[in-house]
Amino acid sequence: MTLATPDRLLRVDLSTRSVESVPVPVAWLRRYVGGKGLGARYLSDELEAGTDPLGPENALLFMLGPLSGYLPGESRYAAITKSPLTGGFLDSYAGGAFPDALAGSLGPHIGVLVTGRATEPVRLVVEDGTVSVEPTDAWGEDTVETATSYPDASVACIGPAGERQVAYATIASDEGDHHAGRGGAGAVMGSKRLKAVVARGEPPAGLAALRDAYAERYREGETGQWMEASETIETVDFANEVGALSTRGWAEGTFEGTDSIGAAAVKELTSEREYDGGDGTDADSGGFRVETADGDYVPRGAASMTLGAGLGIDDFDAVAELGQTCDRLGMDLISAGSAVAWAVNAADAGLLDRSLAFGDSDGARRVLEEIAARDGPLGDALADGVAAAAARFGGTDLVPTVKAMELPAYDPRGARSMALAYATSDRGACHRRARPIEREVFDERWSPDRTARVVVAEQNRRSVLWCLIVDDFVGDAFDDLGAEWLEAVRLETAGDLRTVGERVWTLTRLFNVREGMARADDELPAALREPLESGPNAGQSVDEEWFETTLDRYYRARGWGPDGRPTRATVERLGLTDAVDGDSLLADQEHCSSEGR
Repeated sequence: MTLATPDRLLRVDLSTRSVESVPVPVAWLRRYVGGKGLGARYLSDELEAGTDPLGPENALLFMLGPLSGYLPGESRYAAITKSPLTGGFLDSYAGGAFPDALAGSLGPHIGVLVTGRATEPVRLVVEDGTVSVEPTDAWGEDTVETATSYPDASVACIGPAGERQVAYATIASDEGDHHAGRGGAGAVMGSKRLKAVVARGEPPAGLAALRDAYAERYREGETGQWMEASETIETVDFANEVGALSTRGWAEGTFEGTDSIGAAAVKELTSEREYDGGDGTDADSGGFRVETADGDYVPRGAASMTLGAGLGIDDFDAVAELGQTCDRLGMDLISAGSAVAWAVNAADAGLLDRSLAFGDSDGARRVLEEIAARDGPLGDALADGVAAAAARFGGTDLVPTVKAMELPAYDPRGARSMALAYATSDRGACHRRARPIEREVFDERWSPDRTARVVVAEQNRRSVLWCLIVDDFVGDAFDDLGAEWLEAVRLETAGDLRTVGERVWTLTRLFNVREGMARADDELPAALREPLESGPNAGQSVDEEWFETTLDRYYRARGWGPDGRPTRATVERLGLTDAVDGDSLLADQEHCSSEGR
């Protein structure tokens, strides 16, 4: 069975409340496919350099891929915009029921592009291939309250943090179970006075045989078996075992309370488990579910790592409460947890006149609530991120950031390849772009060349999967990166799919260069140059000379200059010349070879 690729885009201007359906250029579909790639091309085309992320001129795209609704596993959508946290490119993803409803409501459209700013709080209602802009009285409600107001639809919305433009506010869906979390897409929604996107539609049907075949391949693979056993919560135990679990504000690499907040604790407390084995039948279940005083909760590794070990809290109920606080307020729990950790470290260093301590869950919750409300000098500063708070109070070396984005809890001092992965991530410090720790810890410490090659390959591969918007985990079953699927929807690409991935990664780099980012932004955070205090990697830090050498190898493998800007030859090879206005974004000197590609 063959199906047609969605080939139109809905444009919404909130300032005028106008809606327009426009065709997607055929050349863009072939070069960028959908999702991340197509969204990045539109963002690059729509925005002038220096556009205020929280101004009406910024664009926010809700993007699908050409296979949305057909793929095995949990469907996802991409929120793509200029980040208020980093000032650069942002793509953030969320799964659950909303992406399926969006795919079923958009008709021939592959996404919605939103610009402007409404004069009053509004919602977008997507149904039968069109969008309407409607007033809403939900402003001030949290994410759960907002979602439950629409029992006949699926909702992606912001909470109080987004309304107050917290720089790492999320877009929440499925009553807070899922979040487009990192980088502040929720703040962009808040700046536009857009409270919610309401989608009414059933996911498209088709390609069942292909979906079933890939679902089976996924179930039989290592990733599928791991997810069936423990979901992402097992990452807590893994990171702790290898000494790379950031603990108590990045001072230590292991946490003695892991048994109380990791996989064993979750399995013991689980009230319901409906595992999605890759065929989509239980895609809304969210895997493990734990009953709490504030309703059921879906525990994930990031919460236990950042809000648990990161804050020295070994009580699972307390960690769940903090996670639910972030979910309902609509804040990225990685950045929010790091903000609390920074505050504790800053108080210990005498930079804040505040009584804060690791292990104090009540104190942590109070800080989270202050951040979401921008309450007081500390809450207001931390609402703009750790880097902004450090610029105001001091303490730039207390909690690591890259491009102003707080690091996830995999500590590179336990696997230094992660330092390169974080530093070169296009949206700021992110373990989803490349996670070489999963291989490095089982091998000897890698050379700069090997580290660069592995990180480049992982980034390119994930870029392809996010153009398709494949479930991150099911994507491991896509040996051909989705070529068979694209043939089924009659979409030809410009070059093989690995080239598509490299093209998209270079396009987002060009966007960030245009916004003023350079080699200095691909940095080794000062906190990682300090040795760990405990664990199997006690005394280890990331050597700056090794890092700079590895970064050179990375640029060379990408065909970029020594300053981190792509070369003219690379741009021409990847078919990106129409995305570059002159040579101001390109490297002044050649620093490239085929080595490492």
